[in-house]
Amino acid sequence: MMKKFTVLKGIAAPLMVPNIDTDRIIRIERCAGIPRERQGEYMLEMMRLDPDGSENPHFILNKPPFREAKILLAAENFGCGSSRENAVWALMGWGLRCIIAPSFGDIFFGNCFQNGMLPIRLSAATVERLAAAIEADAGNAVLTVDLERQRILTAQGEEITFEVEPLRRRMLLEGLDEIGLTLEHEAEIAAFQNRDRGVRPWLYV
Repeated sequence: MMKKFTVLKGIAAPLMVPNIDTDRIIRIERCAGIPRERQGEYMLEMMRLDPDGSENPHFILNKPPFREAKILLAAENFGCGSSRENAVWALMGWGLRCIIAPSFGDIFFGNCFQNGMLPIRLSAATVERLAAAIEADAGNAVLTVDLERQRILTAQGEEITFEVEPLRRRMLLEGLDEIGLTLEHEAEIAAFQNRDRGVRPWLYV
């Protein structure tokens, strides 16, 4: 089972760069030979690190308080490019659980739900306004994301609504991936197989 997602309160980091693709999130050569639990070390390394491997002091996630971010504010088409699931693993390995953007790469969007990450689509104007407010006052960078109520609460008390497809919302709230969802019907599957053995025994040799 995945970790349940109900209410997330944490620092939101603004990364308002359009078209950040999965190769930029984690390079292809990092996807093999590095265990899943360590892939967060390589998240956005081409942006976070200088060529000599030292931290880029200008990159948002290298600055306090954004080093501790649990929420990422992103620009349009976040997670475009290849279908690598490692991109979600790397973001979650860094500590992120929610990404708010105007749009996402389709496969990346689906991979988020399969791994317990909540991607939220909001209008570009709303995301830009949230990012600008946080950039102007990093001391008020905390957002509360309530999946059950489908509300985002800002540090200033503003509530912003969002929509998540009902089945995907339920899967996150209950910590279910597609396998877990299927296993909810384990008794019905077993009953079907028992009936089918009598009709087509040759399939079960």
